[in-house]
Amino acid sequence: MIIRRIDPFSLARIFGLLYAGLGLLIGAVVTLAALVGSGLAAAGEASPIPLFGLFFGVGAIVLLPILYGFFGFVGGLIWAALYNFAARIAGGVVIETETR
Repeated sequence: MIIRRIDPFSLARIFGLLYAGLGLLIGAVVTLAALVGSGLAAAGEASPIPLFGLFFGVGAIVLLPILYGFFGFVGGLIWAALYNFAARIAGGVVIETETR
């Protein structure tokens, strides 16, 4: 089996979904770090804006999946277009499959 062409929007949807999941994971880590940092700063009263860490953390868990998903979608479009161009020149990728 030879893959000669990839539908750009099909690959973009997959990339967007995978990168949104990655953004959610990274957003959760950033949120946790921001909440811990905010709690430590509030305990030491070193923070002029004690709720900044809370808002930053909540913003990260919401915004990072959206941004990662968007840029993953755009990246998928670009990679599919590049693959289609290269496959026209090189003939595509050969994949061996086996039925069971």
